Amino acid sequence: MYDPQKIGLIAEYKEEWNNKFKNNVKQWSERKAEDDFITISDRKIKRLYTPEDINDLDYLRDIGFPGEYPFTRGVYPTMYRGRLWTMRQFSGFGTPEDTNRRYHYLIEHGQTGLSVAFHMPTLYGYDSDSPRAYGEVGKCGVAVDSLLDMEIIFDGIPLDKISTSMTINAPSIILLAMYIAVAEKQGVPQHKLSGTNQTDILKEYIAQKSWIYPPEPSMRIITDMFEYCSKFLPRWNPVSISGYHIREAGATAVQELAFTLADGLAYIDAGLEAGLNIDDFAPRLSFFFDSQIDFFEEIAKFRAARRIWAREMKKRGAKNPRSLLMRFHTQTAGVSLTYQQPLNNIIRTAFEALAAVLGGTQSLHTNSFDEAWALPSEEAVLVALRTQQIIAEETGVANTIDPLAGSYFVEALTNQMEKECYEYFEKIEALGGVIPAIKKNFFQREIAEAAYKHQRDIESGRKIIVGVNKYKIEEDELPAELLEVDEIAQNHQITRTKRLRKERDNKAVKKALDEIRRAAAGSDNIMYPILDAVRVYATLGEIIDAMKDVFGEYKEQPLF
Repeated sequence: MYDPQKIGLIAEYKEEWNNKFKNNVKQWSERKAEDDFITISDRKIKRLYTPEDINDLDYLRDIGFPGEYPFTRGVYPTMYRGRLWTMRQFSGFGTPEDTNRRYHYLIEHGQTGLSVAFHMPTLYGYDSDSPRAYGEVGKCGVAVDSLLDMEIIFDGIPLDKISTSMTINAPSIILLAMYIAVAEKQGVPQHKLSGTNQTDILKEYIAQKSWIYPPEPSMRIITDMFEYCSKFLPRWNPVSISGYHIREAGATAVQELAFTLADGLAYIDAGLEAGLNIDDFAPRLSFFFDSQIDFFEEIAKFRAARRIWAREMKKRGAKNPRSLLMRFHTQTAGVSLTYQQPLNNIIRTAFEALAAVLGGTQSLHTNSFDEAWALPSEEAVLVALRTQQIIAEETGVANTIDPLAGSYFVEALTNQMEKECYEYFEKIEALGGVIPAIKKNFFQREIAEAAYKHQRDIESGRKIIVGVNKYKIEEDELPAELLEVDEIAQNHQITRTKRLRKERDNKAVKKALDEIRRAAAGSDNIMYPILDAVRVYATLGEIIDAMKDVFGEYKEQPLF
């Protein structure tokens, strides 16, 4: 792409330029020492980038055109000129009735997709009346114990006209079955459903820790979902491979990139080992990334991710062009939100959202400014949604595709992140793959060390957090209104679940649970008996316990 002779001339002139200012560089660098110009991931940034930094770049090989291999510039040929990203606010709290009201509120104000946040007991497979759920019901998401709860959550929301994302992992197959059953009651056939289950159990072992079963049966459940969705839900993404929680746990940008893609490739390999055709399930895999506050590093991460995924899928024999596409959802960084001076979080979120858009995201959640204090209030969630709408409608950044392509800095950073990603791939492969690396605590140790260093840099002042370690004020004002989930919601949910168990056909429930145990112990696809169980109102906890009887529970080896 570049003439070597001209690159040489640029290198010579750059040396002259450096020498010209070498003796008085301190005069031009009053802010901080040269070594302290770093990204949030601790990557050193040069004073200046020129064509010399990307002198081996081949436009068609490395950048290309939107909608064409290697997809660096985006997965679709028109990107946002044809259709804006889906504005999908992650929400859910209290009872199913509370969440249903919030969904209608968001849809009325222009949200274009739903994203369900489940409370902690659901994430871990407990019903609300379990002793282990006490005090947590509805506190950080919506309580879902049975199909009845899902019917209430989606009451009045036509499931053939809106896409839904569900952030659920170990019990994911059960929540998908409930969603299908709700659609059936609405008269919506499965092939019209569109949306995503997260289902990314590998990142649970690595970062978020809401696992239930050991890795091997968990992977079997996922491949059963692949098979079922490939037959009946052509518009559904059964897995959203999630770097978000890896990053929120303290990983650097390149660790998020490498560990997420390694997990994704492990799911591909598991599908192949189960005898599935790669082009039958790969087109419906999606990804979920964090957008942190370091603007250019995040954009480079997203561009590198698309290129690496397309290349690796080709290596695995994918023939369908859609199998090569990395389609991803983005959420702005929860860990960047500060308790101090909470209105500053509006600004942080806006820049993180802008980086996601310039990086080519397919859908986006923007965090609310009061989330370091509590669950988001209606006022805060509306500001977060309006942030996306202003970016889309007012800034002009959606008018052209990948406007930062060709930037010496962005392209050099994209290449560097790709190189470091492959270095991590080699380390993971040397450990025997993702699951052996999890059992050896490789990922956990890498993330812990990165998180420790980042926190140490904040405390020393090497990394600045406005309002926290610089530009502090005496008192931090409480946001105007905080959302609180009281004990009434817990009592209401527990009462409903206990009443359900009395009123349903318990003989049918017992039969359905026995069928789940039989399928789990054999090789039949477990999705079918789970669907039958949710239709007769077996609860989430009962279905989980039936599978625990066969699969057991996972115990992590402690890391010291």
